[in-house]
Amino acid sequence: MSGDSPMWLDSASATSEDWIARDAASVLNTYGTRPLTFERGAGSYLYDVNGTEYIDFLSGLAVTSLGHAHPDVARAISSQANTLLHTSNLFGTEPQVRVAERLIALLGRGKVFFSNSGAEANEAAIKFARAWGRAHGGPDRFHILTADRGFHGRTMGALAATGQPEKKERFMPMLEGMHSLPLDRPDQFLDRIGDETAAVLLELIRAEAGVLPLDVDFVQEVARRCADTETLLMVDEVQTGIGRTGAWFCAEHYGITPNVVTMAKALGNGMPIGATWVDDDVAGQILVGDHASTFGGQPLATAAAEAVLQVMARDGLPERAAEVGAMLQQQLLDLDGVESVRGRGMLIGVQLHDGVAATDVAAACRRSGLIVGPLSLSAVRVTPALNIPVAVLDEGVQRFERGLSSCLS
Repeated sequence: MSGDSPMWLDSASATSEDWIARDAASVLNTYGTRPLTFERGAGSYLYDVNGTEYIDFLSGLAVTSLGHAHPDVARAISSQANTLLHTSNLFGTEPQVRVAERLIALLGRGKVFFSNSGAEANEAAIKFARAWGRAHGGPDRFHILTADRGFHGRTMGALAATGQPEKKERFMPMLEGMHSLPLDRPDQFLDRIGDETAAVLLELIRAEAGVLPLDVDFVQEVARRCADTETLLMVDEVQTGIGRTGAWFCAEHYGITPNVVTMAKALGNGMPIGATWVDDDVAGQILVGDHASTFGGQPLATAAAEAVLQVMARDGLPERAAEVGAMLQQQLLDLDGVESVRGRGMLIGVQLHDGVAATDVAAACRRSGLIVGPLSLSAVRVTPALNIPVAVLDEGVQRFERGLSSCLS
């Protein structure tokens, strides 16, 4: 092929503006213009290619819950990279087994399927639900109920489960049997759980919809109705799981026992990994060859996940997320320009006053040295690392206040 010399040959002298332009020219524009190019991170700090420091209140969308370059995770990845990277799932590996055992200890008797992302974890759950439905009602029992405004991923099955029509319209038709129902009439939702329903799939906190917790009584009634009708209760813990809400899994707050739990994000602290836990009854319906993932549960990812789970337990980070998260929510609520604060633990949605745009606040916060993310037109996502030092947290709130104040004025 002919053409100019590759741009990466002169990377050493590239400025921040150069990187932004090169990003726009070479990466498919599904994310819009990206205003910063980061070079490194340390704990709760990020540094762009110009060396500018930012406090990270986003954690890569609730992923880096131990902060950046955590030494235990880095050592685990480095050691595994020098030992064994890949065998395929035709063979077992030690890190995969150890992580599965730890997740079973947290969630209960069952089995774990490993994948590469939250969307893939939910795709697996959808397939497992269909297998369950066929075994407990025949081929017509394949319907799955989800909540309006819920978000379960961008792949076609996970997208079909997502209750946000604006994300679907260009890719219709969706997978048959997926029904996203409004929650303003709980009885109507409950009445849909019946003989043709294989599963109910819920985010207990609809994070991408603005950090909207579901009503506890409603969720418990869904769990009862599912148990009465042999319908699977599946909980999407991709964003809420692994300590983020002040418990290992958000289902603990609701007093329910799901049949299926999906997770990803914080499980690898930045290393791509997803997992789908199923109870023993569901596991009994899954046959050899029913599902697979070439890179799912590969040693590098599971070594990182094992380190994450060890640090979370050793340092009591789910409990710390509850305590520090309550303090952070109150600090944010006290700021001028904040209408309300939603969420649990350190999964927080900040609702702004009318007329204040979330994208403007996120941009102003960047200028103040803070990374947050817009959730909607008028709400901002705040998801710091669970081990962020209190002093850094307080400084981050001050930077948020400066950014918000500049938008108010």
